[in-house]
Amino acid sequence: MERLERSGEIIGYTVVLRADAVAQRIRGIMLIEIEGHAADRVVRTLGGFPEVSTVHTTNGRWDLVVELGTASLTDLDAVLRRIRLIAGITGSETSLLLATPRTTRARLT
Repeated sequence: MERLERSGEIIGYTVVLRADAVAQRIRGIMLIEIEGHAADRVVRTLGGFPEVSTVHTTNGRWDLVVELGTASLTDLDAVLRRIRLIAGITGSETSLLLATPRTTRARLT
C-alpha cells in the first residue's frame, strides 16, 4: 500500500456506506445547463453544497450532471432552489432516484 501511495497509483481513500445508514434518504440527479464559460465557477460553487455528492461534466444538451441527497423532499426543494440561483446556470431538470437495483460501487451484504 505504501509503495502504491508513493508511486501515485493510489491517490486517496473513501468510505462506502450502506444506503440505509445514510441520513440523505432522498436522492436525485440534476441536469444543469450553463451559459458561456461559467462552468468552472459553477462547479466550484456546487462544491460548497453539502447535499451535492458528485458533479460530472458531460456533452449534449446538459453541461453538468449532479448527484445530490437530502433528508427530506422539503430539503431537496430548498437545495434545488439555491442551486438554480447560481449565476451562470440557465436551465435544469431534476429526477428523483427511486431505487438502485444495480451498481458497480462496493456494497456490503
